[in-house]
Amino acid sequence: MARATPPLYANERTAAKLMDMTPSDFRRLVGAGALPPPIDLHGFTRWRVADLEAIVSGATMDEDFVT
Repeated sequence: MARATPPLYANERTAAKLMDMTPSDFRRLVGAGALPPPIDLHGFTRWRVADLEAIVSGATMDEDFVT
């Protein structure tokens, strides 16, 4: 059985879901600089999944972010 290839980029709703939060909470944290900004991918706003995974794993952390 073939494995599904994980996505390289995610739209806002999918990125928020990957981070286990609502899209509005995700937008707020992006706006505050606690999460990476999106990129423009030929007219589509997307987040790099690898960047989000690095935050979840603790490989990349914003030390100034306080909850």
